[in-house]
Amino acid sequence: MFAAILAAVMPELPFTLDQLRILKAIVHEGSFKKAAESLYVTQPAISLQVQNLEKQLEIAIFDRGGRKAQLTEGGKLLLDYCEKILSLCDETCGAIEDLHNLKGGTLIIGASQTTGTYLMPRMIGMFRQKFPDVSVQLQVHSTRRTGWSVANGQVDLAIIGGQLPSELENLLEITPYANDELALILSQKHPLARLKGLTKEDLYRLDFVTLDSQSTTRKVVDKLLKNSGLEVQRLRIEMELNSLEAIKNAVQSGLGAAFLPVVSIERELLAGTVHKPVIKDLIVKRELKLISNPGRYTSRAAVAFTNEILPIFASADSPLSKTKNK
Repeated sequence: MFAAILAAVMPELPFTLDQLRILKAIVHEGSFKKAAESLYVTQPAISLQVQNLEKQLEIAIFDRGGRKAQLTEGGKLLLDYCEKILSLCDETCGAIEDLHNLKGGTLIIGASQTTGTYLMPRMIGMFRQKFPDVSVQLQVHSTRRTGWSVANGQVDLAIIGGQLPSELENLLEITPYANDELALILSQKHPLARLKGLTKEDLYRLDFVTLDSQSTTRKVVDKLLKNSGLEVQRLRIEMELNSLEAIKNAVQSGLGAAFLPVVSIERELLAGTVHKPVIKDLIVKRELKLISNPGRYTSRAAVAFTNEILPIFASADSPLSKTKNK
């Protein structure tokens, strides 16, 4: 009786979740054959499901004129809703799994490059000690890509250091998290390493090692230095490298000075392999931000990470707030 009433008020959908999964797999893999392999079914079974879906919807989904599976206009529209529906299905399963009181489930965290490389692994290690049954995934990308991943529900929460695109600001909840200092470092053998303090004029006489001028991180660093009153165009760039690790090695080898986030040089400062002088009238800090999507379900794992782990690393004793000079 109940089934009959339900059928009367909720007409049968012209597609199934399996058909939507097949559609997404074909687009992702680029062909019916590869989609069949990824789903562990035969190619004729994939073709039959697509034919049935087109018949039920009364539209052509794929343009069969070329070698690669190309979506028609109707297929593109269906794919857009397909991804939303499957994302909600995953979210539903995650919410139900949450009922087991963090005895399982997955937490997906995003981060921009520096934060993801130097800070997040320690955070995740501490979280896993408290909640060993929760699987944690870390996705490290640019600030822009990380922001869109949170907005699309592919990532639960993220910590970023760069500027988000304006179109994301109304979609996300953006919370100031902590300040990460941008510090000048020198080789311990550098002549100026004997001095505890430097002036801005001293900086213009140094040779610098930096990231590539086209990198997003380099542009952020230059902007922070400018905002702090430094004439960036006067800095002598001796060498451009493509990673922070390469820059640290170059500085330790005496090839120049560098401005790097303190969170990325904590190990070297504690080991005494680099010198971090104080610069008179120059403090360069960037704000790290926690971002999440208020329009999506927040898992218990995400709440636990936010409430129990993040405050520890924003405290006065964390590498973000306090690092000893050597």
